Amino acid sequence: MTDKQAEQYQQQAEQAAQQRAEEEAEQTLASDEQPETQNQTAAAADNELDRIAELELALSKAEARANEQQESVVRTQAEMENVRRRSSLDVEKARKFALEKFATELLTTVDNLERALQAAEGQQNVDQSFLEGVELTYKSLTSTLQKFGVTAVGEEGEVFNPDKHQAMSMQESEQHDHNTLIAVMQKGYELNGRLLRPAMVMVARNS
Repeated sequence: MTDKQAEQYQQQAEQAAQQRAEEEAEQTLASDEQPETQNQTAAAADNELDRIAELELALSKAEARANEQQESVVRTQAEMENVRRRSSLDVEKARKFALEKFATELLTTVDNLERALQAAEGQQNVDQSFLEGVELTYKSLTSTLQKFGVTAVGEEGEVFNPDKHQAMSMQESEQHDHNTLIAVMQKGYELNGRLLRPAMVMVARNS
């Protein structure tokens, strides 16, 4: 072996040793950096979980607010519907019973006309044209009252009703059923189902 060949072998051996030393150093460096990389990965995962938890919390709060707003809208709609219904009932009631006081005042006139007609019955010297005028006035007035919902209550033979009749007396009677009306001294009147005044009546009583 020549000196030159020996020198080449020595250089190759040195290069191989240096390469092995570099590889070992890289492996050592990689081994030292691996725990740090794992820590970084774990920290990133923890941050991601925290972010997901924050988003889920924000979503639940948003859903709760949405539910509250929806319930508020439903309550508001229900309240508006109740107000509308009450207003409609008030308007309907006002329309039906606006004439209550006026109709009650007219009943006195109706009573007087009825008394005049009753007094004229059986009279021979009554002016017939005058009597026909009274009858026409009475019919016209009662017809007008009926158009506006004023109707008479209390007819002979009806069953006594304390909500509509005022018993002035009770009398034994075999010709009438017990607790029925024998006579009506003064008619009662209703306005669209509301009692303006009760009928004054005599009630049958059977022993």
